[in-house]
Amino acid sequence: MRADLGLRVAIVPVTPFQQNCAVIWNPRNMLGAVVDPGGDVEDILGAIDHAGITVERIFLTHGHLDHAGGASALQRALRERLGDETAVPIIGPDRRDAFLLSSISEQAGRFGISGLENATPDQWLTEGEEVDIAGEKFSVIHCPGHTPGHVVFYNAKAGFAIVGDVLFYRSIGRTDFPYGDHEALLRAIHEKLLPLGDDVHFICGHGPGSRFGDERRHNPFLR
Repeated sequence: MRADLGLRVAIVPVTPFQQNCAVIWNPRNMLGAVVDPGGDVEDILGAIDHAGITVERIFLTHGHLDHAGGASALQRALRERLGDETAVPIIGPDRRDAFLLSSISEQAGRFGISGLENATPDQWLTEGEEVDIAGEKFSVIHCPGHTPGHVVFYNAKAGFAIVGDVLFYRSIGRTDFPYGDHEALLRAIHEKLLPLGDDVHFICGHGPGSRFGDERRHNPFLR
């Protein structure tokens, strides 16, 4: 990384899709955030308790069930712990994923997965905004293609990004949905992500993370 932010990250694989839910916190004040709580909320709460942190916000990169299906339940649990019905807002993604967030339970039913709920963000995001994740500023980058409202969170100081299902180690996000757009996804990767620099490290929605430069050179979908 370009600079050490001092943040800590715990990855909690959730749902049968083994989605990488990220619990991120600042050890200086033990405040943190959860990104993409797709389900298995008890496991996420266990990771929060193991770290001994207080979660301030929940962030969503996009509206698919494995990334957002546990957001409402996690928010309720954390609000109950804090005794504050307005705490721990759900933030993101872009409003263009509203139709997915409002149909999570329906999506889950098609896959035979129980316990996932529709999610209603307290705040939608648009490109160019900044969000506070564990006390550090991350830029919001709209990267459609996998879903219309997918966003990426990027910290320039550290050269660190949370990319959801846009880009993976040696792969890219699926676009074979009725609302998918393969060309838009590739444009977002080539025009918005790769120019941020080869040394940018990222964590993604499934599998191991990587660096933009490694994917630019070796990812077969980007050649």
